Amino acid sequence: MIYDVIVIGGGHAGCESAAAAAKMGCQVLLLTLNIANIAAMPCNPSIGGPAKGHLVREIDALGGIMGRLADRTYLQMRMLNTQKGPAVWALRSQADKFLYQREMLKYLESFPNIQIRQAEITELLFNTKQEITGVRSQTGLEFAGRTVIIATGTFLGGKVFIGQTHFPSGPMGQLPANELADYLKNRLGIPLGRFKTGTPARVRRRSLDFTKMTPQSGGYQAHGFSFWQQLEQRPEEKCWLTFTNEKTHQIIKDNMHEAALFSGYITGVGPRYCPSIEGKIAQFPHKEQHQIFVEPESIDTDEMYLAGLSSSLSEKVQKEFLQTIPGFEKIEIVRPAYAIEYDVIPSEYLKPSLELRAYSGLFAAGQINGSSGYEEAAAQGLLAGINAVLKLREEEPLVFKRSEGYMGVLIDDLVTKENYEPYRLLTSRAEYRLSLRADSADERLTPYGIKYGLISTAETAIFNEKRTKIKQAMQFFVDTFFTPNAEIQALFQRHNLAFPKNRFSLADLLKRPEISLDFLKELSPNCEFEVAIVNEAATQIRYQTYIQKEAEQVARLQELEERKIPFNLDYDQIANLASEAKEKLKRFQPTTFAQATRISGINPADLTALLFYLENQIRKR
Repeated sequence: MIYDVIVIGGGHAGCESAAAAAKMGCQVLLLTLNIANIAAMPCNPSIGGPAKGHLVREIDALGGIMGRLADRTYLQMRMLNTQKGPAVWALRSQADKFLYQREMLKYLESFPNIQIRQAEITELLFNTKQEITGVRSQTGLEFAGRTVIIATGTFLGGKVFIGQTHFPSGPMGQLPANELADYLKNRLGIPLGRFKTGTPARVRRRSLDFTKMTPQSGGYQAHGFSFWQQLEQRPEEKCWLTFTNEKTHQIIKDNMHEAALFSGYITGVGPRYCPSIEGKIAQFPHKEQHQIFVEPESIDTDEMYLAGLSSSLSEKVQKEFLQTIPGFEKIEIVRPAYAIEYDVIPSEYLKPSLELRAYSGLFAAGQINGSSGYEEAAAQGLLAGINAVLKLREEEPLVFKRSEGYMGVLIDDLVTKENYEPYRLLTSRAEYRLSLRADSADERLTPYGIKYGLISTAETAIFNEKRTKIKQAMQFFVDTFFTPNAEIQALFQRHNLAFPKNRFSLADLLKRPEISLDFLKELSPNCEFEVAIVNEAATQIRYQTYIQKEAEQVARLQELEERKIPFNLDYDQIANLASEAKEKLKRFQPTTFAQATRISGINPADLTALLFYLENQIRKR
């Protein structure tokens, strides 16, 4: 059998790739080292948070899986950053990681055109034109495929470090994908980079004293990540907060020479925004304490996750410093903390479609592309799956602009920037945050999902109905007027709000930042729209001026995005281009002028020369 799409890896990227291709009508083979570890969460069993929560909403809006399963499997759900504006509100769930895996496997197995098979892939197969034709397993079995997506996570060339002990391994004690790493480096000649990440110890719940910690509860959420299903309210599990102290820090300082991170054993670069505890102490020597979140992993296990305490120290030292933390005095370690190194593909080898430049039909998604996090991996997997199918159909790939979604920001950063450390998506990386709010993800991306067959007929009806209701709610706010009287004045006074002197509408009030939606409901109890509709409509009215300004900026940027750069342009022919600019442009092969502006090392004079050359070429045609 010749499969349309072969996916190597059953993590979050691989699962999204397989499901997207299957929804689009393709025959899919999903290959994984261990079927029991489909969609595993080897690090923090949480989904969402700042920027990452936006990604999950976008994945869901486009027809992906992560948001749906997060809503079905959460132990706790919280909305973060509510003290700030709606652009950075971020939903975060603490997931039941075992239930999430079971639900994912059940979901994938519901597709008759997805075959899941356990195998280690060691070689890729090509024809004489460097077009992918399939893969070969460690046992010599060959699988024919028209496209292949590599989604190996941190397994590619994986090596685990615990103190001065190190050994080849994937996460959670799984087998690494070393033969495939060797094939990519030595047979295909791809100069793989080396990144590092880590995870904290898992400890027994019964060995912890929660009376010495501060409970961290979630909160009622009317809506979860998914636009397509009602959020079922599940029993909530508490998380807990405690802190390191001077004793903790002193033990770590005294044993810093044992930490693989500082002993010279680790060569890979770790994530800037998620350092190990020894990294924190080295970087912030005067800080007296660091916060530790103690989080449940599943209702089916006694293990707890210690967020903020990843480490590469020996098991003996880990236990010593853990016992100095309040509530951890009698702690029992189930699995030690460890650091893990793995191989990544340099960004200049990737097209914006996530296809490798030199190998037709070969795509890569997830941490192999230098990203970090389940959410970033899932987003890439979804887009790689879509683009693999579009490749087969000989259609243009789906490449989002930075103004269209956090997915656009993520992919653009991965393929146009030199990433020297695991990439983490942040809200600060997005230029148009107000337009890219999490609640507007369906408005921005669901039309693409409908176009490519990723959104069902029933879901399309939900989307159209919501869109209509938002317009109706906005019109209601504009059309609902009040004439000042004693009763209304008394309401304003009870809320310590300045009283309007003239006739006003609800839309007028929304432009006052101190006016809450709760106050609007009290003022206008006949507003019958559901909470999500009211919130979205009110946000659009409240920030209308700012959203319009962003739209104008997007329109100006669009002119640069539409200015295409021919593939394999001979940059040596462009006068006045600096040597570094030529080198970078050749490496990253930007497809638009706007992409060229975002490549580091290219200065304004280089861009002027490039723009002049492109315009001159157009005039000659």
